[in-house]
Amino acid sequence: MNKTQTTLSRLIPVTGAIAAAVLLSACGSMTSSSMSSKTMYSQDGLPDTIKVPAGNKVAMETVGVGEITYECRDKANMPGQTEWVFVGPKAALNDRNGKQVGTYYGPPATWESSDGSKLTATQLAVAPAGAGNIPFQLVKANPAMGMGAMTGVTYIQRVALKGGAAPMAACSPSNKGERQIVKYQADYIFWKAA
Repeated sequence: MNKTQTTLSRLIPVTGAIAAAVLLSACGSMTSSSMSSKTMYSQDGLPDTIKVPAGNKVAMETVGVGEITYECRDKANMPGQTEWVFVGPKAALNDRNGKQVGTYYGPPATWESSDGSKLTATQLAVAPAGAGNIPFQLVKANPAMGMGAMTGVTYIQRVALKGGAAPMAACSPSNKGERQIVKYQADYIFWKAA
């Protein structure tokens, strides 16, 4: 081995170690920056009627995954005519990582945290969310029962809707009383005073 080859054979492991250190450092900074640049919830693109008023901030974001029950009933004030009527929801409320943090059920529509705090709400507005989807919704929260995550919630938005609309199956006097369950998913965004 000549002098140049000896010098190169000593440098290659050092150069490789430096390259590995630089690569690991870059990977570490990419991971921390991608974690810290978590997307903040935005109301941009939502219908104005379901936007939460100024003076409130997002307190919790959940993904509701579950089902809605409908029943074939007589139309109100229209004897002899029937329609699918919303009976109630049943869904798990998961955080953005998929961990269950609560439930949503009704009637009355109730959001309950895993810590036992829960609330009902009064609907303020709805807006169409596309064919086959239940509508966007904005509700004003009633005071929470129990202390916990639901304490102090002012508004809840239902957004990012997938499914849940009334069944496409026929609803007629011959199947009055029949129930159908429809799967759905929706984000429930909980707001508190800023």
